Amino acid sequence: MTQAGAAGPVTNTFVAGDNLEVLRALPPASLDLVYVDPPYNTGHAFSYADDLGDHAAWTGWMRPRLEAAREALHPTGALFVSIDDREVAHLRLLMDEVLGEANLLAQVVVNLNPKGRQLGRGFATSHEYLLAYARDARRCVLDASTPDTVEAADFPQHHADGRRFRHLPLRNTNKKFNPRTARTLHFPVWGDPASGRVATTPFDGAVELLPVFGDGTPAVWRWSRPRMDERSDDLVCREIRGVLGTRVDVFQRDWLHEGRRKKLRTVWLAEEVGSTDTAVAELKELLGPVFESPKPTGLVRRVLDTMPADARVLDFCAGSGSTGHAVALANAADGGTRTCLSVDQDVATRPGSKAYDAGYATVADVTRARLAAVADAVGGGYHERAFSTGFSTICGSRPDPR
Repeated sequence: MTQAGAAGPVTNTFVAGDNLEVLRALPPASLDLVYVDPPYNTGHAFSYADDLGDHAAWTGWMRPRLEAAREALHPTGALFVSIDDREVAHLRLLMDEVLGEANLLAQVVVNLNPKGRQLGRGFATSHEYLLAYARDARRCVLDASTPDTVEAADFPQHHADGRRFRHLPLRNTNKKFNPRTARTLHFPVWGDPASGRVATTPFDGAVELLPVFGDGTPAVWRWSRPRMDERSDDLVCREIRGVLGTRVDVFQRDWLHEGRRKKLRTVWLAEEVGSTDTAVAELKELLGPVFESPKPTGLVRRVLDTMPADARVLDFCAGSGSTGHAVALANAADGGTRTCLSVDQDVATRPGSKAYDAGYATVADVTRARLAAVADAVGGGYHERAFSTGFSTICGSRPDPR
């Protein structure tokens, strides 16, 4: 066993062993987040043999591991899997079966190779996928928003006190919400486009307004009458030009404030989360050129940021150790107490691969070396545990918030 880092909970724990056996030994509901970058079944020769046979053989290998991961997930947790075009359709169907179609959170396109792969025939592929599923979508605590993509330019208006804001229609623009489906939100308000004042009762100079869609059909407000009364200073009456000519409408002042978040898109660009090239570079800085296609820590950190800062994380195909590295970086950045259990086998590295040429006898040796280097460079500590010692003290337990 190896230990590094300061006293207190160890951020990174590594176990060398068969990942299915390890998964089945984990206590039920002991994890908050699983991120895994499994073999893509490409047949290419990396530091390991990336060939599990045909599609049926690959899904046969993945199924019991996903089933075991599901049992280890807390009801409020989530599971993310990276994959490429070759197996994404089979993985999507498999995860629908194992975790349930209703628990699909997103199928994200990740732009890991902005230049596109130039070798071979056909298109220059520049993307992979990230499938995100909840253990139970009704209870999952995942927050699919981020402060990183909030742009001040999206809030072009300036208040007298210097704050920035934008105008959002107070009427609900989704036609699923209308006077038939949301009767209590269809009511008159009064507004004065000259002063901008809006009220739920008549006042001098005001005109009566009902919510309508752009084509003039009846709509509903997004706010109730009590909420309008409570936040009347955030409402403004304006004259606008629509498809049917000029009309008066009500808008919300939507403020730019510290901590503002924006929903994550389902396309993640390399400039936001990193690329294969940046991932190779950050690993090279720690260990030298030892892995052909690691995942960038920026990608994993975006996943981590969707979950609470005390999440218990598992990567059962740890490879180069990107997940553990990302967890340490996230904790260092926000003071979080995330922990990560990384699992990989002591499988011999392929002769002629970068890892083999660098002197790493097994893939697990690369994982060990990176996580130890991360503990030295970033902090948080590193610990290797033998599989036979069990996992209750690694994962702990979390009460079920029923």
